[in-house]
Amino acid sequence: MIYAYAKITVTNPEALVEYRDVAGAALAKHGGKVESAAGDFTVLDGAPEMPNVAALLSFPDKDAAIAWANDPELADVHALRRSAGASDILLLG
Repeated sequence: MIYAYAKITVTNPEALVEYRDVAGAALAKHGGKVESAAGDFTVLDGAPEMPNVAALLSFPDKDAAIAWANDPELADVHALRRSAGASDILLLG
């Protein structure tokens, strides 16, 4: 199991709603899922830039995560996420 941290600073809430409708199926295509998601945060240390939404994603392995990120059939889904606002996804491992 490998994890990814995703954060979005939302500028287009309507696009985020559309993205949420398709994100689960896109993740599942490569064995991924959302482990936890939140819009309310508590800073434990430091002064991070605070997103509006953050999620912890899981994948069976690194190859599956990379396949999800690079899947040409999911290009529209990733574009929809990006249209919702500034998004960053970090693979942890």
